[in-house]
Amino acid sequence: MAAKTSGVGAEAPGAREANGVWKYDLTPPIQTTGTLYERGFENIMKQQNKEQVSPPAPKKMATLPNQNQKQGRFRSLEEALKALDVAALQKELDKSQSMFSGNPSIWLKDLASYLNYKLQAPLSEPTLSQHTHDYLYSLVSRELSGIIRGLRGIIRGLLAKAAGSLELFFDHCLFTMLQVPDKTPGESLHGYRICIQAILQDKPKIATANLGKFLELLRSHQSRPAKCLTIMWALGQAGFANLTEGLKVRLGIMLPVLGIKSLSPFAITYLDRLLLMHPILTKGFGMIGPKDFFPLLDFAYMPNNSLTPSLQEQLCQLYPRLKVLAFRAKPDSTLHTYFPSFLSRATPSCPPEMKKDLLFPFLVTALATAEGKGLPEAPLGNSSLTST
Repeated sequence: MAAKTSGVGAEAPGAREANGVWKYDLTPPIQTTGTLYERGFENIMKQQNKEQVSPPAPKKMATLPNQNQKQGRFRSLEEALKALDVAALQKELDKSQSMFSGNPSIWLKDLASYLNYKLQAPLSEPTLSQHTHDYLYSLVSRELSGIIRGLRGIIRGLLAKAAGSLELFFDHCLFTMLQVPDKTPGESLHGYRICIQAILQDKPKIATANLGKFLELLRSHQSRPAKCLTIMWALGQAGFANLTEGLKVRLGIMLPVLGIKSLSPFAITYLDRLLLMHPILTKGFGMIGPKDFFPLLDFAYMPNNSLTPSLQEQLCQLYPRLKVLAFRAKPDSTLHTYFPSFLSRATPSCPPEMKKDLLFPFLVTALATAEGKGLPEAPLGNSSLTST
């Protein structure tokens, strides 16, 4: 099922069947300069000394074999899943494991390539915002439940066998999703998305172990909003399994791009969906501190910033839950770290809404706490950790 190839790159979605064995055309990665892939993805590409080494001549892209046998496009993902032969998938994966018994990385790449090849359906916008948070991997209807159950069983079984290769597999799926639109316009990415969701559902820390790497990757594509949203969507899947990991993604990846017109709507919508998914906020205590809290506060209330009024309103509605996360279960033990920044905003130019809703209640509470009079319940609105 898999074939050896020089170098490591994204697998082309084209495939053909010969003598009952699926063969995939593996093309080399796009030549990149100064990107994360060149410096570390799968530990293969090495940084070249441009002053001493001339760049290699561009290689001619391989032609996909048997184009007339290419997998047809289905009208919907549901239709593609109905046509998926789970037994045939298992058979091909068994062949891969037999042929490459010591290389689980190949098994995983074969899984992603096979799924992506078989699930060719109309493209979706990068964030799948019109669907539920777990759309694709948990797509279930009465007709599809058996297929999805079998598919999820196969994926989980293979991921368990190749646990040591999951971080590289996640990188492979994400980077392939960034390459495919340039190499094969119109190719859908459902197979790679399903694999990313499967990985992060059980191992969400794979996405957050090195957020600095992914933030640099995001910035390297800042002129390509669709690619940025693809990265944000992929990393954001970690949050739906674990609130702590989701907040790490929100603060480490999405907060730095808040204010960019094309990315802000998803950054705010993700936070809203994340907090709705995890109403018990205690699991997120300790994740938000003053350096994270006040930028969000300013974006929500300060006029003339780069957010539209509707996005500011959406962020304002999240403030009560953000406040609970920031002040935690015992605000009297944390308020002193917020007091200087709150006080610095108590100026004549402070927006009336911020004075009324935030500054005055906070300062009254902080002063009462400092004088040992206890913590009034009303100003903080902290009668319930799950209140909104």
